[in-house]
Amino acid sequence: MTSPVLAQEPVSPSAQAAVASEAAQLRAATVLPIISALEPKLGKMSRDVWSLAEIGFKETKSSALLQQELKAAGFRVTPGVDGMPTAFIAEAGSGGPVIALLAEYDALPGIAQAAVPYESPVEGKNVGHACGHNLLGAASVTAAIAVKQWLQKNGVSGTIRLYGTPAEEGGFSKVYLARDGFFKDVDLTLTWHPADRNNATPSRFLAMISGKFRFQGVASHAAAAPERGRSALDGVEVMDVATNFMREHIPQEARIHYVITKGGGQPNIVPANAESFYYVRHYDTAVVKDIWERVVKAAEGAALATGTKVDVEIVSGTYGTLPNYKLNGIVQRNLERVGGYAYSPEEAAFARQILGTYPNLGIKESNPSQIDPMGPERKDSGSSDVGDVSWVTPTATLFTASFVRGTMPHSWQAAAASGTPIGEKGALVAAKTMALTAAELFLSPAEITAAKAEFHERRGPDFKYVSLIGDRKPALDYTDH
Repeated sequence: MTSPVLAQEPVSPSAQAAVASEAAQLRAATVLPIISALEPKLGKMSRDVWSLAEIGFKETKSSALLQQELKAAGFRVTPGVDGMPTAFIAEAGSGGPVIALLAEYDALPGIAQAAVPYESPVEGKNVGHACGHNLLGAASVTAAIAVKQWLQKNGVSGTIRLYGTPAEEGGFSKVYLARDGFFKDVDLTLTWHPADRNNATPSRFLAMISGKFRFQGVASHAAAAPERGRSALDGVEVMDVATNFMREHIPQEARIHYVITKGGGQPNIVPANAESFYYVRHYDTAVVKDIWERVVKAAEGAALATGTKVDVEIVSGTYGTLPNYKLNGIVQRNLERVGGYAYSPEEAAFARQILGTYPNLGIKESNPSQIDPMGPERKDSGSSDVGDVSWVTPTATLFTASFVRGTMPHSWQAAAASGTPIGEKGALVAAKTMALTAAELFLSPAEITAAKAEFHERRGPDFKYVSLIGDRKPALDYTDH
């Protein structure tokens, strides 16, 4: 007697996709032992770049150090790309898909802080890693090396590409790379940033335009013949007054910041030259363009009022970030798999002292083991040239607890943590999460397709990327005043 043949239920496409995704995750997990073995390399890179602390477009030694690590790991490295001496591209593997990682390594002027939990400027230095870009670059390079080794070990096809992107703090190298087509064959981009917590919630950064306003007047003796002079400093100050009055009549979320970078030599000489440096920000790129045009009008009016002339140079400009929920969801899943980390007793003491510098925040403890759930789109208060990248390729940004809870970037507390094992542990979480995510994506063409579909839907059918910086060359001297 034969048994009846039972009809099998058809497997739904969603169930098939779930099984395929689970298999990809399990296979991708083999990347974690590789990256764990690279932990000492990550720490050394991070500490070396932290000690070098070079400002935007002048990160000669920091860039060379990261390039050397990649060359030693067998990457094909192209230095000095797109007219930027400290930018580079390193890649390994072949064919598609192409998954990109981003590395930054520029420091900030004015914050040279020792790696201690109290304010301690470093004597003889004026530059420090107060945004943790030493961690950012080291973790991205480590993740790229791990993925390369994983691709080879598992016989997986595809290309892992790392972009060395200098001058994120205002020079915006990624904008030039996006404008000039260096991401045109990239399928997906993964990046991260040091923060005070672990999460992969999609973040919308502020779009921004920055520029310098250079006034030219006529020098004269300020006491003997003031009537012969036309003060360029007057032009700057009248412009600043007009712009400050404008603040009442711009959208609530807009921001205008400025500094006077040149104001003259000494009081008894009518200044013939003066300069101010402006940033304009808002989440909507169109609003930024409108406000910038009004700031330019204020400068032109100031020049007319003071009998001077003004030239305007757009230094940089970037879009706000375009979130990709599908891609961020994959990053979040892998972040939860990696998990956070625990403080050693010494690190816990360091964190308590840092928390003591924030008495009004009411934070009782810093907990880097916690993984925040992925929430709805979050509006961040900063700007980044990752924005332009996110409009030319689907992009996800991860944040890990590399600072003590409550710490904001661009502070001495951030610079201090960036030079300690706390920062390095947060960077390791980032490196593991990005490597695990990249490995999973190499095995999951359906996930890549879904992320691209969301990307095109969010951009809209009529979107055309046009850089905010026009056709200018990289502002290699933007930090010079």
